[in-house]
Amino acid sequence: MPTDSTLPEIASNPHILRWIGIIVIAGFGYTVATVGMKFAALGSYPIGLVLIVAGFILATVAEVFLLRRGDLTVVYVTIIGVETLMILGAAALLGEIVDLRRMMGAACVVIGIALCSS
Repeated sequence: MPTDSTLPEIASNPHILRWIGIIVIAGFGYTVATVGMKFAALGSYPIGLVLIVAGFILATVAEVFLLRRGDLTVVYVTIIGVETLMILGAAALLGEIVDLRRMMGAACVVIGIALCSS
């Protein structure tokens, strides 16, 4: 069940690095799943499927932990911001074009997410 706590209240927690780490783990899980989808789209179905399943399991476990202490809108929106930045990095590592226009688009997403979560 949702609690009255929010991510800003979590931020005042002395264990802030742990919370940030869990948010990064959730974003990483979604990024791994997205990379798995890319692999599957390119025809590497076994590798893609493993990455998709592993990524979603990792993201789900981290997100459930976060949602025990925070509101859905704040937690999920924060994870999406982290995931957006990670997927840009993953795209670059996979050899896709990450030009200024795409980086600015991602910046707009992150700024919009920050505005919605405050």
